[in-house]
Amino acid sequence: MDGRNWAMFLLPYEQAVEELKVKFKTLRGELKRREEYSPIEFVTGRVKRISSVLEKAKRLSVPMDKIESGIEDIAGIRIMCQFVEDIEKLSSLICAREDMTIVYCKDYIANKKDSGYRSFHIIVEYPVQTALGMKKVLAEIQIRTLAMNFWATIEHSLNYKYKEKLPADVTHRLSKAAEAAFLLDQEMSSIRDEILEAQIMFEEKSNVVSKVLNDIQQLYFYHRVREAAQFQLRFNELWEKEELWELKDLAFEIDESLSRAKKEFNKR
Repeated sequence: MDGRNWAMFLLPYEQAVEELKVKFKTLRGELKRREEYSPIEFVTGRVKRISSVLEKAKRLSVPMDKIESGIEDIAGIRIMCQFVEDIEKLSSLICAREDMTIVYCKDYIANKKDSGYRSFHIIVEYPVQTALGMKKVLAEIQIRTLAMNFWATIEHSLNYKYKEKLPADVTHRLSKAAEAAFLLDQEMSSIRDEILEAQIMFEEKSNVVSKVLNDIQQLYFYHRVREAAQFQLRFNELWEKEELWELKDLAFEIDESLSRAKKEFNKR
């Protein structure tokens, strides 16, 4: 067994995972602000355990001194999307980035594995600034839908249980489940526009409500108690009616009232 310090060996990979998670979560927030929709639903990441690294190296006949280049997924990022169409858009955004180098892509959606596994993989070389200087590490970015991820998680657990030798009946049932998951993705894609419209409306209403309630609280701060109380009563009535355009009108009125309150306060 190699006598290297494995905990120290994993440090750059741990740093890469944390940095990449932050970058993709930041990308999600920026896209939502710019376009009102982001293809990124959520982001997770992990670093392989040493036991898993060594097992994979043995299975792939990778020498101990070649692990850094021979095992490409020691650092792993998983990005979930709502729709299959989102995966292509997101992969294009990632491939256009200049803070990492694309090594290659593996499209297991257009070319699913025999098991039924579907996902889009991007192998990147990512520069990490460590205490000893800059180090480039390989990382695998997996992009998949929620349905694909559900299936893959179950398959992974079963493979672990059966040590990669699944019984024929389990393999058959998993294959059928994979097709069911894919059909679900296709069905969701067929009503994608309606789903997105509903989500954008919900987000818009949520933002308007937050602004109204925050501005009412600010009116109390500026001692506009009567106005604040009146606006609160009107908000309560409109909230029951669930009319977005009326809530927007109320938000505009409160904003004007708040602006006047601030001007008067600053004159004192």
